[in-house]
Amino acid sequence: MLRGFPPVVAAHTHTLILGSFPGEASLAVTQYYAHPRNQFWRLLGTVLDEPLPELAYEERLGRLLAHGIGVWDVLAACEREGSLDAAIRNASPNDFASLRAHAPKLAKVCFNGKTAGRFASVIGEAGYATLVLPSSSPANAMLSFDQKLRLWRDILT
Repeated sequence: MLRGFPPVVAAHTHTLILGSFPGEASLAVTQYYAHPRNQFWRLLGTVLDEPLPELAYEERLGRLLAHGIGVWDVLAACEREGSLDAAIRNASPNDFASLRAHAPKLAKVCFNGKTAGRFASVIGEAGYATLVLPSSSPANAMLSFDQKLRLWRDILT
């Protein structure tokens, strides 16, 4: 059974970006979106006008939090061969009920890709605004960076 990471949130976090579950590269270094071809940091850096891809990991997280944005995954644990979401088995969701205590100002939850986006209705029923974004994963090559970026800009609206 693979285990994910704790949430990156603060008391002032207003927007949370949820992925499905860390890929192999991320699990190996215990960092969200560590695969060099994953466009997460580039997309979010462009949206926030911050040089996120150039920064050390801890500084990236600090810049996100300074903008009121947090990161987590919908799954706490699962079994999976490789990094593809389609290979996820025996998944356990994260405890979203406890999130209100850590991020009381949280109002919007964005989902990085369709797999994570399957939880949008549940999160929406809990009172959060939701937005399903195109996946930043290198496996999602159907859209160009610019096409993804147009949709990722909605994080700030």
